[in-house]
Amino acid sequence: MNIQRQTWLLNRRHFLRGVGVSVALPLLDAMRPLHALAADDKVLKPKRSVFIYLPNGVNTTAYQIREAGPGYTLSEPLKSLEKHRAHITPFSGLHHPNGMGHHHNCQSIWLTGGKIGPSVRNSISLDQLMAQITAPITRYASLELSNQGGSLARNADGIQLPAQSSPGGAFREMFEDPKGGIAKQRRGYQRRGSILDAIIDEADSLNKQLGSEDRDRLEQYLTAVREVEIRTGRSDKWLDTPRPKIDPAAVPHLNRDVSLQMLGDYLRTMYDLIVLAFQTDMTRVATFVTGVEGQGPAVPEIGIRQDRHSLSHHNGNIELMRQLMESDAFNIAQFSYFLGRLNEVKDADGPLLDTTMALYGSGMAYGHSHGNASLPLILAGGTKLGLKHGSHVDFNLTKDFQGYDKHAAIHHKPVNDKARLSNLLLTMAQRMDVQTEKFADSLGTVSEVLA
Repeated sequence: MNIQRQTWLLNRRHFLRGVGVSVALPLLDAMRPLHALAADDKVLKPKRSVFIYLPNGVNTTAYQIREAGPGYTLSEPLKSLEKHRAHITPFSGLHHPNGMGHHHNCQSIWLTGGKIGPSVRNSISLDQLMAQITAPITRYASLELSNQGGSLARNADGIQLPAQSSPGGAFREMFEDPKGGIAKQRRGYQRRGSILDAIIDEADSLNKQLGSEDRDRLEQYLTAVREVEIRTGRSDKWLDTPRPKIDPAAVPHLNRDVSLQMLGDYLRTMYDLIVLAFQTDMTRVATFVTGVEGQGPAVPEIGIRQDRHSLSHHNGNIELMRQLMESDAFNIAQFSYFLGRLNEVKDADGPLLDTTMALYGSGMAYGHSHGNASLPLILAGGTKLGLKHGSHVDFNLTKDFQGYDKHAAIHHKPVNDKARLSNLLLTMAQRMDVQTEKFADSLGTVSEVLA
């Protein structure tokens, strides 16, 4: 699946040479295969992030890595990642304090660090913080994919953004011109803009008649309206920018609907779409829910007929635990395929994997009791963004470490309360140029993955 060659492109590092000196050229359109737009008319060097969610935790007994540091051995479900060892960091012991002891709301706070109680009090997700930085540069601020509904992405008010579940639908939205032509779509944007203007004007008038609580609710609503207004304006500007041309041989593979009865085909197609979106710079931020909490797809092609949620509540049944382990291994093998694709596809800065951070994992660990004290997480890529890999970072080690105790595979409470997933999310945020010293309940960055 290669983008058609654009032989007219100049390398972004092109120099004019003469009289004993080398002078770097300014950024030219001939260096911009994507014709990316930015407010300051500069294209920032690509930095990308993708977040991939596995529902209902894992078979922790089989999944656990038993050695810390660089000399670790990948457990059976993780064996497919061996070839990417230099580009991955598995974690043990990270958790969300606000999510401890709760059931199927773990997915909703995975990228926000929000608080779960009688209800979920959420805020902006990390991917959307990153999208605020990259949105002026790309056609799409972010890409949300989910095979069973339920997005990881939350706006500034904690409201869930919609996700695309069809690979063909996502492909057509990104790479096909609008039906009816550009003029028709522009008229639609202009009409939408007029409606939004009217809503905001009427709201300003209404605001004077409301009490403080109602004003807060109205302001939350208007925030969402303004977000639509901003996206509409950006979409209108991009209408005159041609979409990248895709190799015709790749289109049938991507522009189709894939049944979850062939889960591997579905997951790999979605992963191929993310790679293509990054390769063509359509977006630099993506989230993908491979299954929602409380469901999680079965894997019929390897004989697993029950959904992941059912398998996770195995009650110690050996056969169900075996199937859960095989489901874990199968899903992680598809993630391994994704890392391979990122490493194969190159742009002017080298393999996409070097400029892409990929976080894979779950907001739950031991699904049988909804345990989430030691989340299964793998960080990959991003070496040119300042990350380093090659070790198992284990926050479950005790001060007088003599080896793992007999309960090491199932942690019912955090071994290290300061080992927070938000620390890792903050680290990733800063690598994407988000100017912040804190994210959710973070206590600092994770120095173990910083080069």
